[in-house]
Amino acid sequence: MSQGSRSILEGFGKQMHWCILTHLLLLALPCTGFLPNFWSRVLTLSWDSQTHQYITEQAILNITMETLRDSKTHQGDHAEEQTSLGRSFCRAVGEVVKSNAAMDFLSATRSDPVYHFDSERVDSSMLMLRQFWAQTLLSVRAKEYQSARHSLGQLFHSLQDFYSHSNWVEMGQRNIYLHLLQPEEPAIPVAKEDTPTCMECFSTTCRDNLLSRMKNAKQDSQLLTSGYFSTFPPKPQGKCSHGGIMDSSRYVGAKGGINKDSTSPLFSPHHYLHVEAATLATEATLSVLRDLRDTVGHKTFLRLFSVKQVPALVFVMDTTGSMFEEITAARFRAHSILKSRANSPGQPGTFLLVPFHDPGVGPVYETDDPNQFMEHMENLMALGGGDEPEMCFSAIQLALTHSPPLSEIFVFTDASPKDAHLFDAVKALAHEKQSKVTFLLTEDPNYSTESRGRRKRRRRRRSKGPLSPDRFSLYSSLSSLSGGLTIFTTNSDIHRVSTIVEDSIAADKVTLLHVESDQELMSSHSFRVDSSVKNVTLHITGVLIECILTSPSEQSQPLLSNQGPLAELERFEGLYRIRLLPPVQPGRWKLQAKSDGHLTFNVIGDSSVDFLYYFATVTNETHPGLARVEGSPIAGVPAFLVLAVTGLAPDEEASFSHATLLGADGESLQQVKLNSSSSPSSSSSSSPSHSVEELVGWLESVPRVPFCVGLTGRDSKGNKLERVSTEMVEPTHVQIQVLSVPRLVPGHSTMVDFDILNHGPARLFSLTADDDCGYLLKRGPYRFHVAERGSFRGQVDLHTPASGQAGATVTLTLTVRALDSPDANYAVAYLTVVPPDPDTSPPSCSTARVHSTCPSHCHESSWSVSLVVSDRGRSGLAALQLEKGEGVLTLFHSPPPREESQGEAKPDPDQQQANRDKTTSGGQNHHHNHHHKARIEKGDSPLNVTEWVLGSSQPLWVSYTASCCSARAELLVWDAAGNIKRCHLTSGQQSQQRDGSTDTSGAGQITLAGIFFFFFGLLWSFLF
Repeated sequence: MSQGSRSILEGFGKQMHWCILTHLLLLALPCTGFLPNFWSRVLTLSWDSQTHQYITEQAILNITMETLRDSKTHQGDHAEEQTSLGRSFCRAVGEVVKSNAAMDFLSATRSDPVYHFDSERVDSSMLMLRQFWAQTLLSVRAKEYQSARHSLGQLFHSLQDFYSHSNWVEMGQRNIYLHLLQPEEPAIPVAKEDTPTCMECFSTTCRDNLLSRMKNAKQDSQLLTSGYFSTFPPKPQGKCSHGGIMDSSRYVGAKGGINKDSTSPLFSPHHYLHVEAATLATEATLSVLRDLRDTVGHKTFLRLFSVKQVPALVFVMDTTGSMFEEITAARFRAHSILKSRANSPGQPGTFLLVPFHDPGVGPVYETDDPNQFMEHMENLMALGGGDEPEMCFSAIQLALTHSPPLSEIFVFTDASPKDAHLFDAVKALAHEKQSKVTFLLTEDPNYSTESRGRRKRRRRRRSKGPLSPDRFSLYSSLSSLSGGLTIFTTNSDIHRVSTIVEDSIAADKVTLLHVESDQELMSSHSFRVDSSVKNVTLHITGVLIECILTSPSEQSQPLLSNQGPLAELERFEGLYRIRLLPPVQPGRWKLQAKSDGHLTFNVIGDSSVDFLYYFATVTNETHPGLARVEGSPIAGVPAFLVLAVTGLAPDEEASFSHATLLGADGESLQQVKLNSSSSPSSSSSSSPSHSVEELVGWLESVPRVPFCVGLTGRDSKGNKLERVSTEMVEPTHVQIQVLSVPRLVPGHSTMVDFDILNHGPARLFSLTADDDCGYLLKRGPYRFHVAERGSFRGQVDLHTPASGQAGATVTLTLTVRALDSPDANYAVAYLTVVPPDPDTSPPSCSTARVHSTCPSHCHESSWSVSLVVSDRGRSGLAALQLEKGEGVLTLFHSPPPREESQGEAKPDPDQQQANRDKTTSGGQNHHHNHHHKARIEKGDSPLNVTEWVLGSSQPLWVSYTASCCSARAELLVWDAAGNIKRCHLTSGQQSQQRDGSTDTSGAGQITLAGIFFFFFGLLWSFLF
């Protein structure tokens, strides 16, 4: 065993070692695909296996880097590119990986052979793959990027499983199977149910157990098969099994199996072909990503993965008549932020505005155009008003639904919530998206109704009855749980207080301290500044009586009484803003404060080094691996803590020793030792400058009180490095799991199944459902009894109206709460509206004529080819682009004369531009006059041809002419549904089908270390 691999196990001690063996021996974990994630290699003792997680992450990283290199606006070296991909990129990739792995963990998908290309369900699996592709395109075009990442992860899982579960590799295939996603490509028939495919195998390693026809390299006699798994569907005699020690069907003739999921012979009978299967799975994943990028465009592709995304600017604005100053302050801050971003690199980010009053909420205004956003802000008016409560939570719900993950949402209001029933749903969305909510309240809850009237004569008419002093408590709870702030200020100070917006959403902000205090005595807190942190700012809400700041060199400065050398303080009503003066000394800083009320401390700085985390448990169902805990973790039980450290420079030698679970007051509840999740074999095949490090720690018992997570390590200079997550984790004793995420079809009803798991005594629970589109037939609350350690299965019903827009996402939030205790939990599901019968057939291109007389000296002649381009589906042709080739592509409405398609000389550059300027836009005479044409060259934007064709079946004629020195070209053709066809052209032969050996340069070679026979023998002795 390698030293790096041993350290993973040794870090958890002897108890963890036996825990792993217990899971391996007793939990009966069937293996139904490439292993899902990094921990699967530990559980199967196959350290060099390539997992779904690894294949997916590497493919996304490589296509992202390829896209950035191809971008005309991109500058900088390769190392800088990777470091600056950002925390949001890591989160976006994590969502794809999570969706991929969930196919092995969700009860609705883990045992269904269609999702894994098992049991010879190849045709059904291909249909599902094409549906995932169509759904992904719909979501991207609707800018529903989270939904797109979800369906993309599902697509990747099934696509990758094909190469591991079928006999494609055993047939000697070295190219990807194009027919999976392109129906017009040649297909290989699937073996019929009564056709034997395997012979008996009585050892863990099965060589040559496929019948000869299943390994035939001759195309006209090939048959596809895939292994049967477990007991459903029943395996016919003579068929292949999936195989491995967890597959019960391996005992049914023909015994053995053919899966290539890992390098372990105990889990994969064809382990010796794992490298070949993983290589093809990687190539297929890269191919899908390139097709997606070329279909939606480079800019949209980068937005899909949140590459270089600056934080979103999200305002939730009360627009009643008393809010003039607040709207003016928000408008000023927006203008200042947009001005500072004007010349900064990276994507422009998202701008979101949700107005609300009573009873109206919205509409949501969302754009990535800063000028349009500013224009909309200028048009925002403070009008009307009514009684004191307003529909604030409804507006926050919309903001959370439409904003990207990791956003900070700023709420401007002076009214309490009228829709408090939405608090649980809003809290669930904030936790799921890891977004902060900060309230800027221009109302003091201690003022009486009469004093408020004297203080603000312009105030709208309020309720006649007395107002509760704790009517803003839900705002404070939401900001506290999400990691935001609640600031009570005044109209005269709102302009200055709103500087917190600019402080918080600048790029690469990290949190060094976030605590709350209710101590009447002097409270003491500390935070650490490392060498990578710049521009440190402290925000303190509440009323301070005394505040002392102490530097690492023990120099102190009373902040309230006088200026000093350490920091400068700005004092506003409800907020203290403290900026450490440069140069900021690295080390531990101390902050002592005294107040007679509640204080919140938040310390932020500029640094690229940050982290993301989640909790996980070892699955005990269908696959060895770590299953991510959805919602809040269960209190008092063991769990894994998985962290991803982002923003490390490629040559950064930072190390991270442990995580600390911190209580609400900043006290340490538990330390968790961390170990790297990567073994040497996987690290060596990764991109050498990948800027994300994954760490894993073992919690013997999840705390029973709310906590946040802190990360501790050392930078390259040996200085301590600390980061803190701001959201509070609320451990509980109840779980809710969404069992499936169905598609929504306009005009149809849909059921979403869920399970409630009670980890406490028998009791009553209440469940509430909510969605952002009003599709739920009943929101609840539903009440039901669940036995001690028992479960309850239920469902909620939605009806999608006939007017439902294809590609739209419906965000479904389920919250469950015990009626006799604070125990509560949540689940969030994203449901996509799809057409009843989506077009999944890409266009086609067929050769009409070829003219090639290329001599040995290529400069002396040219070659040409004429193609007929048409759409095989119902959508019709949409666009064409010359992706590769140095020649000229000419489009016609009717077959061109032979003299135009053969030997056409390449025009000079001025004539080429003149011809491109002649691009026409449809008309009756286009179908009778071939001289109406357009010319395209490499580098031109896709040419929209929707107006060139009257019907979905009408073809176009294309002629390509190039010098014999440029012997290859590639034409991209799209239909209106977004399906893509790559037409490969060469001078020496007719139009070729797309080359299956997709270029994988930079993808990293997949290598294997030796098989650990010693451990296999040891485990075998335990089993038998």
